[in-house]
Amino acid sequence: MCIRSAAGRKKCWTVMSDGVVYFEKQKKIYPRKVEGKYRRLKWIAMVVLLGIYYAVPWLRWDRGPHVPDQAVLIDMAARRAYFFNIELWPQEVYFFAGIMILAALGLFLVTSLLGRVWCGYACPQTVWTDLFVAVERWIQGDRNARMKLDKAPLSFEKVWKKALTHAIWLVIALCTGGAWVFYFTDAPTLMDNLLHGKISWMVGGWMFGLTASTYVMAGFAREQVCTYMCPYARFQSAMFDKDTLIIGYDRERGEPRGKHKKGDSWEGRGHCIDCTQCVIVCPMGIDIRNGLQMECIACGLCVDACNDVMDRMELPRGLIRYDTQYNYERRTLARAMGQEFVSRLSILRPRTYYYAAVIGLLSALMLYAFLTRAAVELNVIHDRNPLFVKLSEGSIRNTYTLKIVNKTHQDQVFALKVSGMEVQNIAVVGAGNLTADQLQVLADSVAAFRVMLTAEKSQEGRRDIILRLDNANPKLSAESETVFISEGGR
Repeated sequence: MCIRSAAGRKKCWTVMSDGVVYFEKQKKIYPRKVEGKYRRLKWIAMVVLLGIYYAVPWLRWDRGPHVPDQAVLIDMAARRAYFFNIELWPQEVYFFAGIMILAALGLFLVTSLLGRVWCGYACPQTVWTDLFVAVERWIQGDRNARMKLDKAPLSFEKVWKKALTHAIWLVIALCTGGAWVFYFTDAPTLMDNLLHGKISWMVGGWMFGLTASTYVMAGFAREQVCTYMCPYARFQSAMFDKDTLIIGYDRERGEPRGKHKKGDSWEGRGHCIDCTQCVIVCPMGIDIRNGLQMECIACGLCVDACNDVMDRMELPRGLIRYDTQYNYERRTLARAMGQEFVSRLSILRPRTYYYAAVIGLLSALMLYAFLTRAAVELNVIHDRNPLFVKLSEGSIRNTYTLKIVNKTHQDQVFALKVSGMEVQNIAVVGAGNLTADQLQVLADSVAAFRVMLTAEKSQEGRRDIILRLDNANPKLSAESETVFISEGGR
C-alpha cells in the first residue's frame, strides 16, 4: 500500500496477515544521465570545487624563517592558523566565529535570492555524490543498465564491474580523507611519510574515518543524507518568500497531462506528456510536478530533462523552470483574465536588505578588528593568595603573572614599566638573569613571567596601575591595566 504526502513524497508499507505493519525498505535511486545547461554548470562547479579542495594544501607562501610555508594550514601542534598572509592565534578565536557567522549569513542571503543552489551545486555531499554516480555510470552503464545489473544473478561481469566501481570509490574517498588531513599538517612532508608508511596513529585514524565517511555518504547514503541528516532542508523554507527563485512546474500549461502521439492535436490538453523524465533524472527521486518539496535540492536536472523533451515535441521550453512563486501565481491569474504578463525578478527587497546590512556590518567590524590587531599582547593576572605581602620594613609587595604574546616572526626584548604609582622595585622571579628591562620573548611564542612590585605603604588600599611593555619598535609596545593592593584594600 502506498500514499503520497502533501509534500509529494511517496511512502509505502506492507500489511501482513497477522496485522503487523512493516514499512517498505528504502528504494535505491538510479538517476539517468541528462545533458543540458544546468548539468554543464554542475560539472563546472564540481571540477572547480574539487580542484580547489585538492590543490590548496600544496600552495606555498613565504612567511620567513621558522614559519610554515604552506599557504593554508591549521597547525594544531603550534596552535596557529595560516591563511596566506593572515596568521591567527587561539586568542583570536573570535575571527573564526565571525567567519562562520558570515558564511551562514551568506548562505541565508543566497537562499533567499536563489533558493537551494548551494545544495544543488556546491554542497560537499552533492559534489562527491555526483562524482561517485559518474564513476558508477562510466563502469556499469546508464540507469537501465545499472538496474539490470543489480537484479542480475551473480556472474563474472557483475563481480568485476561492482569491484572496480567500489575500488575507484575507495581511491576517491582516500584522496578526500588525505586531502583534508593535509590542511592540518605540511602536505609534502605528510605525503612523503605516507609513501614510506611513516604516519602516526592519529593521522591514520583521521584518514581512515574521513575515507569511510566519504565512501558511505557518497556511495550509499546519498539522498538520505539530504533528507534525513542535513538540517538545512528542514528550515530552508523560513528563508523563502514569493520572490525566491525556485524550480517549479507550470501547472496551467502542463495540465491535463497525458501521453501524446506525433501528429495529435494539443487542443484541450496540457504540454506535459507524462514521460516522467523529470523524475528519472532527479537525484532525490521526487516528482517536481507535485510542487516544491523539502527534498528538492534545486539542481536543475529536471529542467534539462524537460527542455529536451519539449525540444523533441517542438514545444516551447520552460514547462519546468527556475522561477518565483510570485511569477507563477501572477502568470496563472493573467492567463485566466486573458492578459499579458511580464515576469519579474526582484533582488532588492526587505529580506535581502536585512541580510546584506548584517553581513556588511559584521564584515566591517571584523576588518576593523583585523587591521587594529596588536602584534604583541600583554595579559596580567594579579595573585589572589595572598593579595599582598607586608615586608619587615613596612613596604608592600604585590605579585603578578605576566603573559606576553609575541606574534612577530623575530625574537623581541621588552622593558617593563609601571605607571599610576611610584614603585621601589620591580623583580622578575624564576627568569634566570633576566631583569625587568630585558624580558625576552621568542618569535611566535608566549612567554610567562612572575613579577613582584614593591612600593611604600600607601594610605590608599587599592590603586589602579598600568603595566607597560616598551620595545625598540614603538609599534610593538603593549600595556595592561591592573591594581596594586595594600592594607585596607581587600
